[in-house]
Amino acid sequence: MSSRLQQLTGREKAAILLITLGPQKSAEIFKHLNDEEIEELTLEIANIRMVSPEEKEKVLEDFYQLCLAQEYISEGGINYAKDVLERALGSQKAIDIINRLTASLQVRPFEFIRKADPNQLLNYIQNEHPQTIALILSYLKPSQAGQILSSLPQDKQAEVAKRIAIMDRTSPDIIKEIERVLENKFSNLVTQDYTSVGGIETIVSILNTVDRGTEKHIMEELETQDAELSEEIRRRMFVFEDIVTLDSRSIQRIIREIDNNQWAIALKSASEEVKQVIFANMSKRLAEMIKEDMEFMGPVRLKDIEEAQQNIVNVIRKLEEEGEIVTPRGGDEIVV
Repeated sequence: MSSRLQQLTGREKAAILLITLGPQKSAEIFKHLNDEEIEELTLEIANIRMVSPEEKEKVLEDFYQLCLAQEYISEGGINYAKDVLERALGSQKAIDIINRLTASLQVRPFEFIRKADPNQLLNYIQNEHPQTIALILSYLKPSQAGQILSSLPQDKQAEVAKRIAIMDRTSPDIIKEIERVLENKFSNLVTQDYTSVGGIETIVSILNTVDRGTEKHIMEELETQDAELSEEIRRRMFVFEDIVTLDSRSIQRIIREIDNNQWAIALKSASEEVKQVIFANMSKRLAEMIKEDMEFMGPVRLKDIEEAQQNIVNVIRKLEEEGEIVTPRGGDEIVV
């Protein structure tokens, strides 16, 4: 094999494949790509001046082997695919193909469930143990998991939320067993390393999509069970940058509650979008004053900036709890 063939990147191989397939078949493939991928491949194709017959043949052969490997995996899993490929191509070649394929597939556990309607899935899992439900929800899209969590019996909601929050690593064997029980066929590609799933960020993402009633009930229950965990979840549920999602009336209400010096510090490292939203809801005179304070205060420690931003977030949470403002949330009722 020539040194050039060995040095081809994945993007270059994809471009050569499209050139080899011709414009009609390539156009069909483009229909399944996003705009960024299309732009990258188009640029790559434009930069290719010549493709040798040897390069075309090699790229087509690699593509064909990957397709076969994927088909074998869907039929009988990783081990079956590896066994078939070893018999056909030898041990090392089989390992190379499987490694490339599994790296690109990025298949998550419970993939078959991620495609299910949340209402159907609720019937499927609601009678499972809270730990099992927590594990499954950790692998779903936050919006899907939030809808299911909202629909669980109230006596299970907080328990499941807590188990998601404190979940760390789960053995692939346990995941596989749960998949086997939930569905008689399993085709997940979990590696033999312990799989990280769940945790604070996962439950925060889920709770950010549920309705306020469900969130309030879960957080109140967690408060009684584990106050420290509850506070950590609350602290992360609305971050400073989320202020851009608030309506103008709410932002103006928040501005009145915060000392000017706090705004100057908090906005020091904020994004331009956040600055524009805040300044647009201030009087011109106040905005100019804070901009001047920011300019003349000099360097500010990151710790002080984060503290000021967190103080503002705490005020936002307080105002929301008192019904003074409304923060966007999945499943909310329409506010007029």
